[in-house]
Amino acid sequence: MHSTQNERINQITSSTLIVGVDIAKFKHVARAQDNSGVEFGKPITFENTQKGFELFVGWFLKIATERGLPNVIVGMEPTGHYWLNLAHFLREKQVTYGVVNPLHVKKSKELDDNSPTKNDIKDAKVIAQLVKDGRYAVPSLPQGVYAELREAMKIRDHLTTDLCVVQARVHNWLDRYFPEFLTVFKDWECKSAIQMLSLYLLPHELIHVPDEILLQHLREAAKRGLGLGRIKNLKEAARRSVGIRSGSELAKMELKLLLTQYEWFQSKLEELEFTLDELLGQIPHVQQLLAMKGVGRDTIAGFLAEVGDISQYRHPKQITKLAGLNLKTNSSGKHAGQTKITKRGRKRLRALLFRVMMPLVAKNSAFRALHEYYTKRPINPLKKMQSLMLCVTNSFESFLGY
Repeated sequence: MHSTQNERINQITSSTLIVGVDIAKFKHVARAQDNSGVEFGKPITFENTQKGFELFVGWFLKIATERGLPNVIVGMEPTGHYWLNLAHFLREKQVTYGVVNPLHVKKSKELDDNSPTKNDIKDAKVIAQLVKDGRYAVPSLPQGVYAELREAMKIRDHLTTDLCVVQARVHNWLDRYFPEFLTVFKDWECKSAIQMLSLYLLPHELIHVPDEILLQHLREAAKRGLGLGRIKNLKEAARRSVGIRSGSELAKMELKLLLTQYEWFQSKLEELEFTLDELLGQIPHVQQLLAMKGVGRDTIAGFLAEVGDISQYRHPKQITKLAGLNLKTNSSGKHAGQTKITKRGRKRLRALLFRVMMPLVAKNSAFRALHEYYTKRPINPLKKMQSLMLCVTNSFESFLGY
């Protein structure tokens, strides 16, 4: 992995054809030039399809052959997720590619024509120029088990989000139709509460059901700790309920739909947990990470899903920068501004590392001692947040052997 700008600049030689691609949803625009900025041929527009990609590859290979440039590098702006298809296609074709920072494109587009004009053809030229100057990054597209792990964590996030929505809607339903239900059952998600809700009865209907039938139904889910006393308390709550009675048939249909969705999301999350265990079992060093006090399986899965194969990184600072935890300072003359993290990186990774460092500092004696040293040292003591971020960097260094 080319980690420094000098290394990336050295990769661009007089025998390199530089191709800049402006990415869009349906059609991409590309321009080609050499390392001195001389452009070859006319810009090409190609579709985000197999045929379009093959047309694009044939176009720049023809230029490379005609100009005697055996090496090709394709630079693109990672617009949303639309660039991924082209990146995977180029990797399969063993074509070198990189991505440029959208902020760099925005700030450097006026260098050539002193105009803020923005269009696809112009942006493709700007991207090629950024690649020429080594201002690009080589993206790490996960492969094999790491690709599966990233998709698994993405699905897990979606399922968890959707489950939270359903949980909130059940609370909303109870507030409207049976607000006293939670005075009898502390948590509607416990087996006995869900079993009672699965009768799909409103309070004014529940009070007419015999106690024995309700108890028998309740004990199908939980046989211990439940008796007629719980049933009587539930009926008493139903008698004094201020729940809405109008629209009762559709209200019961809504509850049935919500409980069905809740059970489905729960079952899929359980299946996914088993899949995550299998995937983590295929990755080396996972047991070493699990041995750290305060680090759990979900943390490790989320970390590896974001960074991929750790062996591809040459230095811990690469992971720090990937998470946007590298520091920035604003100083001029005698003025020295605050030092903060850039936050230019994977926000999920950054949030995960912060969440994991909190329990590590609380439960792991080594990290706790390190945190206390950084915050209480007599010379240049750090603020708590700065110390936590530095602890994150140190954890990378210890794991990667630095």
